[in-house]
Amino acid sequence: MHWIEPYIATYGSIALFIIIYFESFGAPVPGESLLIAASLLAQQGTLSLPMMLIAVFLAAILGDSTGYLIGHFGGRKILLRFGPYMKLTPERLERFEALFEKYGSGIVITARFFAILRQLNGIMAGTLKMHWLKFVTANIIGAALWTLVWGAGPYYFSAFFRSLL
Repeated sequence: MHWIEPYIATYGSIALFIIIYFESFGAPVPGESLLIAASLLAQQGTLSLPMMLIAVFLAAILGDSTGYLIGHFGGRKILLRFGPYMKLTPERLERFEALFEKYGSGIVITARFFAILRQLNGIMAGTLKMHWLKFVTANIIGAALWTLVWGAGPYYFSAFFRSLL
């Protein structure tokens, strides 16, 4: 995590926004590690906590929404074409769609907290035909929770643990 800190310290919330945005729609970048490092830098006074949280929250929402659009307009075609190579038959795809219809909001909210699922979250929601309003609502809730847990959490808990020492 030490190699991330100079970038955050130099470019601040703009770097956070760009990296979290790209991570949220599928790029394999260290978003969560970056967010924790940024939170600790904010605790030291290097970054503004409110600006950092706003940048991360907006990037998470916009990144997942971009992934949703990618999935919505092209994901199904790709899954139908290449899915059988991964044992994803049309019948299994229908079951996944039914699962997303029933539990989609919960999946979108909780997937934000798991690596790989976080990156595929929006793309899969769009591909599996999740209604856009349900997706946007769940996306906002998930992004807010994730931002607060990994952005504000280390900020406040590191201060708490330092006071114990």
